Formats: sequence, C-alpha cells, structure tokens
Amino acid sequence: MQIKIGIVGASFGAEFIPLFRAHPNVRAVCIADLLPERLQYAQDLYGALETYASLDAMLKTDVDAVCIFTQRWSHAPLALQCLRAGKHVYSAVPMAISLQEISALLEAVKQTGQMYMLGETSYYAPTALYCREKFARGEFGHLVYGEAEYLHDMAHGFYEAYLWANGDAWKSFASFPPMWYATHSVSMIVSTTNERLTRVSALGYRDRAADGIFERAVSKWGNEFSNETALFRTSGGGSARINEFRRVGWSESPRCAAVRLSLYGVAASFEEQGNSKIWCRHDVEEILDVTEQLVCAPIPIDAIDDAPRAAETGRGVHLGLAPIHPRERLPQAFAGLRNGHEGSHQFLVDDFVRACVTMRLPPNHAWQAARYNAPGIVAHESALRDGESLAIPDFGDAP
Repeated sequence: MQIKIGIVGASFGAEFIPLFRAHPNVRAVCIADLLPERLQYAQDLYGALETYASLDAMLKTDVDAVCIFTQRWSHAPLALQCLRAGKHVYSAVPMAISLQEISALLEAVKQTGQMYMLGETSYYAPTALYCREKFARGEFGHLVYGEAEYLHDMAHGFYEAYLWANGDAWKSFASFPPMWYATHSVSMIVSTTNERLTRVSALGYRDRAADGIFERAVSKWGNEFSNETALFRTSGGGSARINEFRRVGWSESPRCAAVRLSLYGVAASFEEQGNSKIWCRHDVEEILDVTEQLVCAPIPIDAIDDAPRAAETGRGVHLGLAPIHPRERLPQAFAGLRNGHEGSHQFLVDDFVRACVTMRLPPNHAWQAARYNAPGIVAHESALRDGESLAIPDFGDAP
C-alpha cells in the first residue's frame, strides 16, 4: 500500500520532502504554504512539486495524510481541521498550547478514526534510546529522580526563525512561553520511564534583556518569562525537574546536545552533563563512560552510506546517527539521505508512514503526545502563580 503525503509549511517542513519521497510506502508528496515565495523555495530545493496556496486547497485533493510544520501555536487548530477532513496527521511539536486543545484533539482522533502522531524528535535522541532500553530491562529499578532540559538561547537561531516566519511583527510572537515548548524535555522522562507527570510547582525568570521581546506589553502571550524551571511529581512516586531556558550562557556541540537527560533509580543511574554521559550501578564500583555510543557524529557528505552519516551540522540540529540508533529498521532507500535532530527525522518519517499504512499506533501517538504536552502547559500556569502546586490532568491511555 502507498499513500500520498501533504506537507503544510514550506520552510522546516521542506526538509522532510526527500525522506517522504524515498519511503517505499509513499506514492507522492505535495506541499502547501500561504506565501508563494516559500513554495518557490521548496521547488528550488527539491524540484517539481505539486503545490497549494493553502491547507484548505490541499484538503480537497486525494492526499491521505498531512504533516504540519507551521508555527507552534497553530498546530492544534490545523490538526483538527485535517482530522475532520478525513486525513491522518503528523504534527511538529507542540501538540497544543492549552488543555482544551489537547482534549479536542483526542476526541477528534477517537471520532474520526484517523491516525495522529507527534513528531517528537527527543524520542529518538541517543540518550533516550539508551535509558529506555535500561528501564525496560529493569536495570534502573524504581525511578527516584529525573531531570531533563532544553537549553536554547534566543540568539542561537530563534531571532532569525521568528523574523522569517512573522516579518515585522516577529517580536510579539518570539516570547512564546518556554514551558509551552517543553515536550522535548518532558518526553525524555515520560517515554523512557513510562511514568506520567502528575503535579507541578514552577518558577519563572523575568527577562532583563534590552531587546524587549519578553516585555508584557510586547508579548502576544503576555509572557515575561524567558526561562522556566519546574519540579514534578511522577506517577510512580518519584520526582522530576524540567528546565526550559531561552536566555542562557550555553552553546551546544555534537558531543553535548541542547536537550539533556539524567535519570536516577534505586539500582542504577544515568547522568548527562557537559560532554560526558555515564552509567553507574549501585552494586558495582565503576562508572561506565557511554559517551561514544550516544554521540551523533558529523560525517562528511561523501562518506560511505553504511556509516553513521550527516550531510551538515548546524547549531541545534545534528544530522548524523549514533551507534545506538537501530538503523537496520529503516528503509534502505533512506541510506545517505539527510537526517536531523540527533538522528530522529528518518525514524519519525518511517513511524508515521508505517502507522498510516498498518493503522497501528506509532510510539508518539495522540495520548502519549498529551502526556508530553500537558505538564508544560500546567507548569507555565504554576509559574504565573509564583510556584503554586497544581495537578496535571490525566488524559488516559489510547483506546
């Protein structure tokens, strides 16, 4: 069986065109964008494409599934529109920016029977793969404490991204609350431990930078916090800390990503700090350095296809595979094609296409996406209340 993929958002979304085109279960790829110059940009990069001037126009065609790569606050409304039009949905993160949007999406997935998948790149981060396997084997024991963080300063690419997407009004949008974009961090803990975050107390750092992006009068979101820190209770009785920083003296490298994870169990622990990643067991007086297994090495463009590969390396996006990645499960046609976000893009594309063809839930299905997304939404509300402890709703398991 083959399906037709529609991509909405011709900037970041265009990067996925070669992967979808190469997948053996995809017969065609088309793209939609409101701006003609963005469509031309995609055409110039990837050749002849079926293009549409709006999502509305695309939904009237024979497209089977729509991949949403638009601005982060637009994902839920567009996903709802696609589901109700009878299309499967792949959404870039976040799933939603309110609990009400999450509820509406879950209801739409149930009512329509269409597939929904969140493109959570951290699910395939090497550290997440390593810890998920250790938890599945019971090697951690019960979770005591976990911490994950996304350290991405505004000056490291966000200024340009918001300007490109919003033009002269970019400053009003750039103050997007950090905890509304916490799925990269939260998913590292939730997807590895299979525990839910149930309660939160959070604090925000009121921005002091001269550019005024986070001034309440400027912010579309009324948000003054450039950095937010949250402490969570987990469903298994442990705790977890999440940091979402947009003003921070930190710069990532291929050996240390912007999204980091550490987990401590009663039997063993994994710690990621600086440029090292270590595994330590309670009953063994040895610290095992596993860094080399978990680094996405940047490989030259002309490298052989059967090696971990990267066509390019840019700030925030490492395009290679790490030794731990299960690359043998990918379509052979992906060999040598561009990857991204610590080797995740190829796996996410394959997950989504497989889900649409088999109608079996992918790992990052709608209910799992809710568990990644809801904690950050509630955490931001807690920060607005100066750390008040708030319950996080449980949206339940997939039917």
